[in-house]
Amino acid sequence: MNIQKLTSLAKSAKTRSIISLFDQKERINDFSLSTPHLYLDYSKQNINEVELNGLIEIAQDVGLSESITHQFDGHKINNTEGRSVLHTVLRAPQVVKQQVLGETLAHEVEAAEQQMAKIVEGVQKGVLTGYTGQRFTDVLAIGIGGSYYGVKVSLSALEHYRDLALAVHVIANVDGGALEEKLKKLNVETTLVVVISKTFTTQETMLNAKAVKQWMLSCASEVSPADNNLTSVIDKQWFAVSSNLEAVETFGINEKHILPMWDWVGGRFSLWSAVGLPLALAIGNDNFSKLKQGAYEMDMHFKSTDFKQNMPVIMALLGIWNRNALEYPTLAILPYAHSLRALPGYLQQTDMESNGKSVSKSGDKLSWLTAPVVFGQEGTNGQHAFMQLMHQSDDIIPTDFIVALKGRSQYTENHKVLVANCFAQSEALMQGKTLAQVKSELEVSGLSVEKISRIAHHKTMKGNTPSNTLVMELLTPETMGALLALYEHKIFVQGVLWQVNSFDQWGVELGKQLGTSILSAMDGVKDDSLSASSQSLVAKFLARV
Repeated sequence: MNIQKLTSLAKSAKTRSIISLFDQKERINDFSLSTPHLYLDYSKQNINEVELNGLIEIAQDVGLSESITHQFDGHKINNTEGRSVLHTVLRAPQVVKQQVLGETLAHEVEAAEQQMAKIVEGVQKGVLTGYTGQRFTDVLAIGIGGSYYGVKVSLSALEHYRDLALAVHVIANVDGGALEEKLKKLNVETTLVVVISKTFTTQETMLNAKAVKQWMLSCASEVSPADNNLTSVIDKQWFAVSSNLEAVETFGINEKHILPMWDWVGGRFSLWSAVGLPLALAIGNDNFSKLKQGAYEMDMHFKSTDFKQNMPVIMALLGIWNRNALEYPTLAILPYAHSLRALPGYLQQTDMESNGKSVSKSGDKLSWLTAPVVFGQEGTNGQHAFMQLMHQSDDIIPTDFIVALKGRSQYTENHKVLVANCFAQSEALMQGKTLAQVKSELEVSGLSVEKISRIAHHKTMKGNTPSNTLVMELLTPETMGALLALYEHKIFVQGVLWQVNSFDQWGVELGKQLGTSILSAMDGVKDDSLSASSQSLVAKFLARV
């Protein structure tokens, strides 16, 4: 990436007010765009047309068009692991699957999709039941990371499409308290379990899976003490999504209940595969297909649209602009929709795990910063929490506001106020309030000169905070698919410009390795490679009462 050109482009922007850009009468038309399911208003970004064109030139210079083609065509763009990155093909029509994957692998993918659909239909119709013949009332999905976040965010987002006869729960945290909380809600005879782990060795997932298995067998023995074949509860009620068939079968799961995973689908982009089984069980096959259709439509927009009108590319370039040109280290994700309350956490993983790196694809130390720190919360809650800092600290925090024009609840006035707050916050972050404005308002309110002097400075707000506003008509499966695909592609584009591999995550591994060492120390195996601090902490654990 041409960081010198980027820095040069930003010189005037660093001393410019965003509000001054609206002197251009056509700004809202020139700095907004639409796709079939989403509308993006980026007119409140601190960027003009010359600067945006310069960013597009930088993207062209690094070969972004070729990189997009390579991803969709199956080139091994995950160079450190020698893998293709083809989650997009999972939401494409069968003819595209055959073109990209070849006949044999495309048939394997199709077979997995049919198997998954058959499971969903079997549960819905009561053909698949628990070991005592009762219909399933609950699903417990066990996973972590990419095997968890995509399902979690989509379950809450598409709550209005859920099968009311089936409750779906997800568990990732290895904390036993979290597991106990889930199990209290479940009936052993009517709970379907899905374990999601590519290797079927992930520590947190397998600890939770073993604990749930033990709970289920124990409860089953109490329900049917005369039953000598209690393993049938695992055989009938457990399913797995994994590539390690041997480990799954050794665990006791029926081989007919195993769905595949492929190494060309990264965990945090895997919702579109059989990893999405818990979601499909919740919303049904038709709605799961609509989710994929919405994502596919965004794929086609991303793949074929000129950069100037390309929503993922524009959002990515604006992120580069804010991170590297204007030097803002954070990004706030503020969905003004209770259904999207899990989206900030989902994007923390997809963004920071993908691009939180400081070494290029070729192994060289980068001379620029990469992924921002992503955080957020649903509106309007955030307004009464961290948005105080956003308005009155010296930190500028670029923001993505996300809102649906139509709500799902009967409380239409509540939704009107919610949308108004969303629009108002983006305006307030941009406009701010000067000392002169504050003093004028206080004078009009009749305050004394002494009181005005005492409190005026405390009521100023810096403004000039850039934001995007993403608008949807209504949150539907198609819209949700488009929204998730939009951020996937945005993150990919930024990885290309930053010249990092967005699809490995070696930084996760060190903690896992040291976790094994710490566990050994807790079992009495002395490890002098651990710091005195860690050895002392282990000693405190061992000395617990």
